[in-house]
Amino acid sequence: MLRYLLLCLLALHGLIHLLGFVKAFAIAPANQLTATISKPMGLLWLVAAALLLVTTFLLMRRSGHWFWWAFLAIGLSQVLLILYWQETKFGTLPNLVLLLTAIVALSNWRFESRYQQDVAASLRRTATTIMDTIGEQDLAHLPLPVQGYLRYVGVVGQPKVNNFRATWTGFMREKGKDWFPFTAEQYNFCAEPERLFFMKAKLKGLSTYGYHAYSDGEASMLVKVLSLFPVVDLQEKELFKAETVTFFNDLCLLAPAALIDKNIQWETIDPTTVRAFFNNRDVTVSAVLHFNEEGQLINFVSDDRLEVASKQAFRFSTPLANYRKFGKFQLLGYGEAKWHYPEGEFIYGKFYLQDLTYNIEP
Repeated sequence: MLRYLLLCLLALHGLIHLLGFVKAFAIAPANQLTATISKPMGLLWLVAAALLLVTTFLLMRRSGHWFWWAFLAIGLSQVLLILYWQETKFGTLPNLVLLLTAIVALSNWRFESRYQQDVAASLRRTATTIMDTIGEQDLAHLPLPVQGYLRYVGVVGQPKVNNFRATWTGFMREKGKDWFPFTAEQYNFCAEPERLFFMKAKLKGLSTYGYHAYSDGEASMLVKVLSLFPVVDLQEKELFKAETVTFFNDLCLLAPAALIDKNIQWETIDPTTVRAFFNNRDVTVSAVLHFNEEGQLINFVSDDRLEVASKQAFRFSTPLANYRKFGKFQLLGYGEAKWHYPEGEFIYGKFYLQDLTYNIEP
């Protein structure tokens, strides 16, 4: 709703600027302006109107760089308003609204650009042109439930995984607070474990961006309201272990082909349950994987993930459902993120997988 109000305000603001052009060239009566406007100044009023209307159009189309046009429009418009201040001073208000909106958009763009630059650097660093094909022999060392899962997903006969990109929509919440919607994109790199996750959300109507980076033996989490005001800024030793669980969870859910890695240790618990041990940078985490008779992974449970808010480790699980085709693979369509507190279970995230792509080149 606020976006549509802003669009209407900008369009009207731009059209009002046309009065200066109409007045200067005597195209039609413009009694709203009593000051004399020369033709060169009338052309500037026309340019300002055009810049404001172009800005409105780009904002309506959600163009990624509309704010550059906004800054040009604001600059010229405000100069003209100052020159004809007595009659046009109220035009400063929509310029101020546009300026604040453009500053937030620029901040969002700069914050997301940091993530995009990290992704581009990692894609260049891990670029590969040939990936071996997975055969039945690659599954032989795995527990039977894991073999069944990989066959169900459809990894046999497909290339091994170097990296992958996933996009999500969903809802998240903190304990005692309401759900808020989000969209997210992530890139994971398998040979040298790395996870770059960028989320866009709306908290009480305010755009809130978050960037989780797990790379080169470190983990960080930065969340900003309007991309200006940090509300979470973490880079702690304990976070690396927690994000190691998250990275391994991603492999199990989104890149089952990567589970053939012989550095992952397995223990069979029963015909549908196994325990896995995953190591990165001398940090080892474990998880219990639950499968159904069809071969689907239906839950991932770990006691090694830290809850950021309390900085305590609680049992963490991701129940899965709605398996469907993503390209050549059968994978989850929906998953939940759940904490198991002493007082009971708490679902804090609902994730809907939108797209998944493997082995992306720079």
